[in-house]
Amino acid sequence: MVLPTFLRRRFVRLRMGFFLHSPFPSSEIYRSLPVREEILKALLNSDLIGFHTFDYARHFLSCCSRMLGLEYQSKRGYIGLDYYGRTVGIKIMPVGIHMGHIESVIRQADKELKVEELRRQFEGKTVLLGVDDMDIFKGINLKLLAMEQMLKQHPNWQGRAVLVQIANPSRGKGIDLEEIQNEIEESCKRINKELGRPGYEPIVFIHRPISISERMAYYSIAECVVVTAVRDGMNLTPYEYIVCRQGISGAEAGSEWSGPKKSMLVVSEFIGCSPSLSGAIRVNPWNVEATAEAMNESISMADTEKELRHEKHYRYVSTHDVAFWSRSFLQDMERTCADHFRKRCWGIGLGFGFRVVALDPNFRKLSIDDIVAAYSRAKSRAILLDYDGTLMPQNLIIKTPSAQVLSLLNRLCADPKNLVLWWPQHEEWETYGQSSEFGWMQMAEPVMKSYTEATDGSGIERKESALVWHYHDADPGFGFSQAKEMLDHLESVLANEPVAVKSGQFIVEVKPQGVSKGIVAEKVFTSMTETGKQADFVLCIGDDRSDEDMFELIGTAVSRRILSYNTEVFACTVGQKPSKAKYYLDDSSEVVAMLESLAEATDSPVTSDEEADSSPRKLLMFLLLFEFAYFSEWGAP
Repeated sequence: MVLPTFLRRRFVRLRMGFFLHSPFPSSEIYRSLPVREEILKALLNSDLIGFHTFDYARHFLSCCSRMLGLEYQSKRGYIGLDYYGRTVGIKIMPVGIHMGHIESVIRQADKELKVEELRRQFEGKTVLLGVDDMDIFKGINLKLLAMEQMLKQHPNWQGRAVLVQIANPSRGKGIDLEEIQNEIEESCKRINKELGRPGYEPIVFIHRPISISERMAYYSIAECVVVTAVRDGMNLTPYEYIVCRQGISGAEAGSEWSGPKKSMLVVSEFIGCSPSLSGAIRVNPWNVEATAEAMNESISMADTEKELRHEKHYRYVSTHDVAFWSRSFLQDMERTCADHFRKRCWGIGLGFGFRVVALDPNFRKLSIDDIVAAYSRAKSRAILLDYDGTLMPQNLIIKTPSAQVLSLLNRLCADPKNLVLWWPQHEEWETYGQSSEFGWMQMAEPVMKSYTEATDGSGIERKESALVWHYHDADPGFGFSQAKEMLDHLESVLANEPVAVKSGQFIVEVKPQGVSKGIVAEKVFTSMTETGKQADFVLCIGDDRSDEDMFELIGTAVSRRILSYNTEVFACTVGQKPSKAKYYLDDSSEVVAMLESLAEATDSPVTSDEEADSSPRKLLMFLLLFEFAYFSEWGAP
């Protein structure tokens, strides 16, 4: 499972698909592995990851969510995980059988006259068949107990129904295998002794290697195949049985294979092929009584119903063979890789932490030298900064800006070429949006509090003009469910209020309608133009989704004549991730280092007394417009 990492390290642009032919464990089991994250990251170096059923895929996606913080998205029927700019596809497709190979084996069994021999052996009997490896997960003993229960509950089948259990020799050794083999043999002896009679044994146990043609012969005489595995990846036994019972074209008239037949299946709900066999009777193999009733129902069902179910199953199996599975997987891999090859890719990280970062060809790291040169040439500058996650690390509990950050911003604001928005003391703040009334907060906050009390790890952030419910530290699955429910609840409660309720990454936010960083940025640029100081240098930095509105506005500002064609624009996101910005810096420390370089190029450096002043009155351009949460903490100017 870690092979994709080694291949990706050697070939960054290799098309790579990975299909897991066994069940993926639930997150509760998987999380106990000491190398759990390394395995997940290795798998995510593939372009496409395949699973037999959605249950297996759901377990994998849940592990990615809980341990890596990755959420999947479904678009036009395709599931994908966004991982460092690459969309890793998730394919759900059960593997099929090789139709041509099975039909050739059926013809061989017909030539060897094995069917006639078995028909004579079981003449007058209704045969139920089990074909399993000798394994602790195959549930063979549960099947025997269910057969015993059926004969006791329905004595009319005693002397008439036979369970033929073929146990392929185990491919491994161990105490557990010896114990299960002894248990099975003891159950066979006990049931045959208790319910058998001269010339009749209800259990026929075959523990030896048998040829595939002999197995096809057993399929031909079986009225029902029973699979009671307690855990299995796919298990193609039911598929082989269906094709065998259908018969083959070109068989001699009157031959055992000359025409379509009826068939029935009793299958465990814990095997991969179960979801695709809608006409089978699904059982929980641990429930012996229910399995016994299912076995009775399968052999008691009317022939017409058996024929209809068989026809339905054969139609699926014949069209979804192994060739269809491989074509479908390769087509999805080509579709997934097509987007990757349009991006610039490079590998980063060491050991099992190696991954490929894929970014837009025009997306590159912000050059300090380039931005300082543009800053020095400019005569009218606009600098728009996000705060949390940009100037300060996202994971800090104390959000108050450091003395270093305040000093840098004061030095930048002291330059007369830089736009500084501030209002004299006692004046009113200008409110962008439809209303300055915030009575809706008294309606929304109690709703959020009720969900906070019911969701461990969640909390409410009260901003000047917004309320945000965070669930970063809550259980991912439960937090997402609560967020979805809260979204509906708040939309209902605030239906007549001038607010917007939105969900984001681990948040639910309520804020006034028509307010976004993009709108505020447009207001700033328009105001500068109206005063005859149109910006010829724009620096815009942010780290989350709310900043994407700002980046989008800046991207269209020239065409909309909000900015001139000569304006040098630097829209920058924090972190290497898909964004509408054209530049990136790795983290907040690089942002501060970049601002330090700009401050050194500032025309009018401030005095040491001014540097020590922590008043935010000169920081409004940077903080007030884009982070309302902190104005109330620092006080009005």
